Amino acid sequence: MANTNPKIVFEIEGCGKINAELYPDKAPKTVENFLSLLRRGFFDGLIFHRVIEGFMIQGGGYDENMRERDAESIVGEFAANGFPQNDLRHTRGTLSMARTSRPNSASSQFFIMHKDAPHLDGMYAAFGRVTDDESLAVVDKIAAVPTGSFGYFSDVPRETVVITRAYVVE
Repeated sequence: MANTNPKIVFEIEGCGKINAELYPDKAPKTVENFLSLLRRGFFDGLIFHRVIEGFMIQGGGYDENMRERDAESIVGEFAANGFPQNDLRHTRGTLSMARTSRPNSASSQFFIMHKDAPHLDGMYAAFGRVTDDESLAVVDKIAAVPTGSFGYFSDVPRETVVITRAYVVE
Protein backbone atom coordinates (compact mmCIF):
# COMPACT_ATOMS: atom_id res chain seq x y z
CA MET A 1 0.00 0.00 0.00
CA ALA A 2 1.29 3.46 -0.91
CA ASN A 3 2.22 5.95 1.80
CA THR A 4 -0.54 8.59 1.88
CA ASN A 5 1.04 10.83 4.49
CA PRO A 6 1.25 14.38 3.08
CA LYS A 7 4.78 15.56 2.27
CA ILE A 8 5.76 19.15 3.02
CA VAL A 9 8.82 21.36 2.55
CA PHE A 10 10.13 24.38 4.44
CA GLU A 11 12.67 26.44 2.48
CA ILE A 12 14.84 28.29 5.00
CA GLU A 13 16.81 31.35 3.87
CA GLY A 14 20.54 30.63 3.94
CA CYS A 15 20.06 27.17 5.49
CA GLY A 16 18.41 24.86 2.97
CA LYS A 17 15.24 22.78 2.98
CA ILE A 18 13.48 20.78 5.64
CA ASN A 19 11.45 17.90 4.19
CA ALA A 20 8.81 16.36 6.41
CA GLU A 21 5.72 14.19 6.33
CA LEU A 22 2.52 14.61 8.32
CA TYR A 23 0.46 11.94 10.08
CA PRO A 24 -3.28 12.54 9.72
CA ASP A 25 -4.01 9.16 11.32
CA LYS A 26 -2.47 10.45 14.58
CA ALA A 27 -3.65 14.09 14.61
CA PRO A 28 -6.29 14.61 11.88
CA LYS A 29 -7.49 18.14 12.77
CA THR A 30 -3.94 19.32 13.40
CA VAL A 31 -2.78 18.05 10.01
CA GLU A 32 -5.87 19.47 8.27
CA ASN A 33 -5.20 22.88 9.86
CA PHE A 34 -1.48 22.80 9.00
CA LEU A 35 -2.14 21.82 5.38
CA SER A 36 -4.68 24.63 5.07
CA LEU A 37 -2.12 27.14 6.36
CA LEU A 38 0.56 25.79 4.01
CA ARG A 39 -1.73 25.99 0.97
CA ARG A 40 -2.55 29.63 1.82
CA GLY A 41 1.15 30.54 2.04
CA PHE A 42 0.67 31.43 5.70
CA PHE A 43 4.23 30.49 6.76
CA ASP A 44 6.02 32.26 3.89
CA GLY A 45 8.13 35.07 5.34
CA LEU A 46 7.71 33.99 8.96
CA ILE A 47 10.69 33.15 11.15
CA PHE A 48 11.92 30.61 13.65
CA HIS A 49 11.52 32.93 16.64
CA ARG A 50 12.50 30.57 19.46
CA VAL A 51 15.56 28.34 19.22
CA ILE A 52 16.90 26.20 22.04
CA GLU A 53 19.85 24.02 21.01
CA GLY A 54 19.48 20.50 22.35
CA PHE A 55 15.72 20.92 22.59
CA MET A 56 13.74 22.41 19.70
CA ILE A 57 13.28 25.16 17.10
CA GLN A 58 9.92 26.99 17.01
CA GLY A 59 8.32 29.05 14.26
CA GLY A 60 5.09 29.81 12.48
CA GLY A 61 3.85 32.84 14.37
CA TYR A 62 6.04 35.90 13.82
CA ASP A 63 7.63 37.86 11.00
CA GLU A 64 11.14 39.36 10.99
CA ASN A 65 9.94 42.35 13.03
CA MET A 66 8.35 40.04 15.65
CA ARG A 67 4.87 41.03 14.52
CA GLU A 68 2.48 38.18 15.18
CA ARG A 69 0.54 36.55 12.35
CA ASP A 70 -2.65 35.18 13.87
CA ALA A 71 -4.51 32.00 13.02
CA GLU A 72 -7.52 30.34 14.60
CA SER A 73 -6.98 27.95 17.48
CA ILE A 74 -7.68 24.23 17.16
CA VAL A 75 -8.37 21.36 19.54
CA GLY A 76 -5.19 19.92 21.03
CA GLU A 77 -4.85 16.33 19.80
CA PHE A 78 -2.68 14.81 22.53
CA ALA A 79 -3.23 12.21 25.25
CA ALA A 80 -3.42 14.61 28.22
CA ASN A 81 -6.26 16.39 26.37
CA GLY A 82 -8.31 13.20 25.88
CA PHE A 83 -6.81 12.17 22.54
CA PRO A 84 -5.00 8.87 23.24
CA GLN A 85 -4.64 7.75 19.59
CA ASN A 86 -1.84 10.29 19.12
CA ASP A 87 1.06 8.21 20.40
CA LEU A 88 3.78 10.06 18.47
CA ARG A 89 6.87 10.64 20.57
CA HIS A 90 8.82 13.88 20.81
CA THR A 91 12.04 12.47 19.39
CA ARG A 92 14.60 14.21 17.19
CA GLY A 93 12.90 15.48 14.04
CA THR A 94 9.30 15.33 15.30
CA LEU A 95 6.97 18.21 14.35
CA SER A 96 4.57 19.29 17.09
CA MET A 97 2.18 22.15 17.74
CA ALA A 98 3.17 24.91 20.14
CA ARG A 99 0.51 26.19 22.53
CA THR A 100 0.00 28.18 25.69
CA SER A 101 -0.93 26.51 28.98
CA ARG A 102 -4.45 26.13 27.55
CA PRO A 103 -4.71 22.70 25.84
CA ASN A 104 -6.81 23.99 22.91
CA SER A 105 -4.72 27.07 22.10
CA ALA A 106 -2.55 25.73 19.25
CA SER A 107 -3.00 27.64 15.99
CA SER A 108 -0.06 28.04 13.61
CA GLN A 109 3.06 27.92 15.75
CA PHE A 110 4.93 24.64 15.56
CA PHE A 111 8.21 23.26 16.74
CA ILE A 112 10.67 20.72 15.42
CA MET A 113 12.52 18.64 17.96
CA HIS A 114 16.30 19.10 17.84
CA LYS A 115 16.80 16.33 20.41
CA ASP A 116 14.51 13.89 22.21
CA ALA A 117 12.19 15.35 24.87
CA PRO A 118 10.09 12.52 26.33
CA HIS A 119 8.57 14.87 28.94
CA LEU A 120 6.51 16.38 26.07
CA ASP A 121 5.01 13.03 25.00
CA GLY A 122 1.25 13.13 25.40
CA MET A 123 1.34 16.81 26.38
CA TYR A 124 1.61 18.43 22.93
CA ALA A 125 0.12 17.48 19.56
CA ALA A 126 2.92 15.84 17.61
CA PHE A 127 1.82 15.53 13.98
CA GLY A 128 4.78 14.88 11.68
CA ARG A 129 8.43 14.06 11.26
CA VAL A 130 11.47 15.32 9.35
CA THR A 131 12.17 12.68 6.71
CA ASP A 132 15.87 12.77 5.81
CA ASP A 133 19.37 13.42 7.12
CA GLU A 134 19.90 16.54 4.97
CA SER A 135 16.80 18.07 6.55
CA LEU A 136 17.98 17.15 10.04
CA ALA A 137 21.27 18.89 9.21
CA VAL A 138 19.24 22.07 8.48
CA VAL A 139 17.49 21.67 11.85
CA ASP A 140 20.96 21.35 13.45
CA LYS A 141 22.15 24.49 11.67
CA ILE A 142 19.15 26.47 12.92
CA ALA A 143 19.52 25.06 16.45
CA ALA A 144 23.13 26.30 16.55
CA VAL A 145 22.39 29.98 15.80
CA PRO A 146 23.28 32.40 18.59
CA THR A 147 20.21 33.63 20.49
CA GLY A 148 19.28 36.41 22.86
CA SER A 149 16.31 38.45 24.02
CA PHE A 150 13.96 40.60 21.99
CA GLY A 151 11.52 42.55 24.16
CA TYR A 152 9.89 39.98 26.42
CA PHE A 153 10.90 37.11 24.11
CA SER A 154 13.88 34.93 24.96
CA ASP A 155 15.84 32.39 22.88
CA VAL A 156 15.39 34.56 19.77
CA PRO A 157 17.97 34.09 17.01
CA ARG A 158 20.27 37.14 16.78
CA GLU A 159 20.11 36.80 12.99
CA THR A 160 16.68 36.04 11.63
CA VAL A 161 15.99 32.53 10.38
CA VAL A 162 13.31 33.08 7.72
CA ILE A 163 10.96 30.52 6.23
CA THR A 164 11.04 31.87 2.68
CA ARG A 165 8.54 29.33 1.45
CA ALA A 166 6.61 26.44 2.95
CA TYR A 167 4.43 24.19 0.84
CA VAL A 168 2.76 20.84 0.34
CA VAL A 169 4.35 18.52 -2.22
CA GLU A 170 1.34 17.77 -4.43
